[in-house]
Amino acid sequence: MDQGGERAKFHAMAEGTAEDWAIIGGAFRGFAGGLPDRILTHLKLLDGDFGGFAIDRLQHSLQTATRAHRDGRPEDYVVMALLHDIGDTLGSYNHPEIAAAILRPFVSEELHWIADKHGAFQGYYFFHYLGMDRDVRENFRGHPHFEACAEFCAKYDQAAFDPAYDSAPLDFFEPMVRRVFARPINSIYAKAAEAA
Repeated sequence: MDQGGERAKFHAMAEGTAEDWAIIGGAFRGFAGGLPDRILTHLKLLDGDFGGFAIDRLQHSLQTATRAHRDGRPEDYVVMALLHDIGDTLGSYNHPEIAAAILRPFVSEELHWIADKHGAFQGYYFFHYLGMDRDVRENFRGHPHFEACAEFCAKYDQAAFDPAYDSAPLDFFEPMVRRVFARPINSIYAKAAEAA
């Protein structure tokens, strides 16, 4: 967090100058470089948050990612698996969208779509117990990433609530998080990141 240093002079963006934006760009690059640290810190907020489940949300995230890793999935897939529920703390009613928004600049369209839609697909395993339609995922049938999302939930997400499973610790995934979040591939701000 920048507490001091040089700052832009404008009070409305329409008044900004190239010098102002050079200052802001420099601050942005430094702040953006800390994104992996902020993500890892936020994941730790899931520690001890059971929400009624057999394991806490951090262990669920680690177990989902570990299962994907042990199944030979690529690094960006494993990171998506790790972060798929990162929005649980702030998005009680839309956690998949939060994870997808964080991931979108750094992963493929398919991985973004899986993160964004996994809640509806995961519902296949429990919505009927809550008086909801377990087949809500059928609204997406025919989408090019339908089967990939169904597979993610079947193989990794819904299966990752086992207290006896030997998950890798968060520090195992840290280098992966740092590599995936090193450079955006799908962002209007990608050019600014390239200058970093």
